[in-house]
Amino acid sequence: MGESHVTTQEDRTAVTPSPRAAGATLAEPAGSRSRWSSQLRSMRSPRRPRLWFEVLLIGVSYWLYSLVRNAVPEQKTAALRNADLIWSLEHGVGLAFEETVNHAVNSVTWLIVSMNYYYATLHFVITIGVLVWLFRRHPGRYAATRLILFATTAVALLGYYLFPLAPPRLMSGGDFIDTVMLHETWGSMASGNFKHMSNQYAAMPSMHIGWSLWCGLTIWALAAAPWARILGLLYPCATLVVIVSTANHFWLDAVGGMACLAFGYALSYGWYGSLPHRLPKQAPRPAGRSRLRALLPGAAPAADPGPRD
Repeated sequence: MGESHVTTQEDRTAVTPSPRAAGATLAEPAGSRSRWSSQLRSMRSPRRPRLWFEVLLIGVSYWLYSLVRNAVPEQKTAALRNADLIWSLEHGVGLAFEETVNHAVNSVTWLIVSMNYYYATLHFVITIGVLVWLFRRHPGRYAATRLILFATTAVALLGYYLFPLAPPRLMSGGDFIDTVMLHETWGSMASGNFKHMSNQYAAMPSMHIGWSLWCGLTIWALAAAPWARILGLLYPCATLVVIVSTANHFWLDAVGGMACLAFGYALSYGWYGSLPHRLPKQAPRPAGRSRLRALLPGAAPAADPGPRD
């Protein structure tokens, strides 16, 4: 007779897997994925900006931008060669007008001096002003719009490294006028007494155009007053005239700045899934803070925020 096999209770327990344990094992990866998905959605959702963090972020970011930009080797030979290449290319398409504009505007002293100061100051003043306006009036759209500016500036650093370019006023074969040197005005960190503090061969792309166009499009999309929207669009146009008139940039540098801005918009759209002006104007308060305020003695009930625009 064959051997008989007796299965004990212990054997059945050891052999048969526990449905609860198996279910927990299978459910854990799904739960982990759910947590990661929830965290990612939270990071991509508009949130109320914090003043101290934004001031610190902008200060550190601009310091790093200046540090990296000025750390790029001043490749004078390559920069002058690239300037000749740009100038030849513009002649080839029949749009080499910078020298004519430079001489014409320089003949009107008050105008060119005003442009020198415009070039040196408004680039920073208006950009910071738009950031403050966004922070106060459009907090829900602030982070997405700020990301565009930061991404535009970051990719510009790559251009400075890969394509060193001398501005027209430093070209050896051109007849451009350095308007800051001629009129002894403060108008460029790469002229006069400031020329050793800034990389003189970082003209491509033009961040004067990148930043001013960011300001203009932001104001056009979000401002309520028609006059403000019109001024927003006129600002980058005026900046283009200034950078050409002062011989600080070729018009093709402006095209480079626009390309960097397009990258910034694409990155922001990919992260937030929408253009900034289509996001909610007001960011929701964090749930934890709302619950904490509700528990405080004498706290008033939360008001209905109303429909989002």
